[in-house]
Amino acid sequence: MTLKRLLMSKFLELQCFDSETGSLTVFEKHLPGCIKRVFYIHCEEGKVRGGHRHKKTWQAITCLTGSCRIYVNDGKQEMEYFLTSPEQCLILHPEDWHIMDSFSESCILLVLANEFYDASDYIDEPYPFTNISKNADTFS
Repeated sequence: MTLKRLLMSKFLELQCFDSETGSLTVFEKHLPGCIKRVFYIHCEEGKVRGGHRHKKTWQAITCLTGSCRIYVNDGKQEMEYFLTSPEQCLILHPEDWHIMDSFSESCILLVLANEFYDASDYIDEPYPFTNISKNADTFS
């Protein structure tokens, strides 16, 4: 399956159904491809995670509890996103070099990926930080 790239990372508001018995948040019809890997990240305040991009793996990231910042650089522009709700989802394309930081004490990130773990899919080297258009918009 070929994914058409429209923009760099994509920020989504997920559909949530609330009732007197709780809430149900739905990912359907938003994810590009099949999910092969699911993991979660919990991190101490002040720590930084990520620091890589991929050759072929896309990721969908949502903050189940707490909050964090995700910085994204696709080599042409950079953007920062603030995930503060389980109803928000950030779709990262393979070429989106990213770091996750500013974790709140209770932060748990859920990550869905279209590929199994493969160390050779990781590119740790960031893009050069020259001639990049910084997008000042942030989402929270």
